[in-house]
Amino acid sequence: MTVSKPLESTQTVFRISPLIRITLLSLYVVLTTPLPFLADVTDAPVPANGLWVGIAIGALILFGVLSERVIVDSEGIQVTYPIWVPRFFRKGWQLAWSDVKALKPRTTGQGGLVYYLLTQSGEGYLLPMRMVGFSRFVDRVQKETGIDTRDVKPLSQPWMYFILLGLTMLLLLVDVWTIWTATTLKP
Repeated sequence: MTVSKPLESTQTVFRISPLIRITLLSLYVVLTTPLPFLADVTDAPVPANGLWVGIAIGALILFGVLSERVIVDSEGIQVTYPIWVPRFFRKGWQLAWSDVKALKPRTTGQGGLVYYLLTQSGEGYLLPMRMVGFSRFVDRVQKETGIDTRDVKPLSQPWMYFILLGLTMLLLLVDVWTIWTATTLKP
C-alpha cells in the first residue's frame, strides 16, 4: 500500500507590504494636506473645498493602487485589485505557468533592476516585487516554471522605505508649522 502525500494548499495570496503602503499613503497626506490651508491664506483661484475633494479622490486612487494582490496557484499567477477599483484604471493580468518561457531582467531609469515574465508568444509581464513574502513568491515561481530565480531580489529594500517614512515624519512637522502659521495669519 502506498501512502500518498497530502496536497498542500496550492493558492497563496501576496499583498503589498504594509510598510510600503503606510509610507506612500503618509507621504501623499503630508504632501497634500497643507494645500487647502495655503489656498485660503493666499486667496488662490482654486477654492480650499475643491482641493479637499481632489485630495480625497487622489487618496482613494492611491489606496486602490496599493491594494494590489498577487494570487499564485498550481495553474499560474494572477495580479488583481479589489472589485471597487475600476478595470479601466488597473485591470491586472493572469498568466498560466505553462505560458512562461523566461524571466528577463531590465534596468530602470533610476538604475534599479526589474524582471519580466516572458511568454511563449514574447509578451512581457512585470514581476510584482513590492510584496510581503517576496522570497516565498520567487521560490514558488522557480518551482512552477523551472526558471532559476536565485539572483532575483526586490526592487527596493525595507530600509529604503524606513528612511522615506522617517523623512515623511519630518515633513509632517513642517506641515504642522505651515498649517499653524497659515491659520494664525488668516484675518
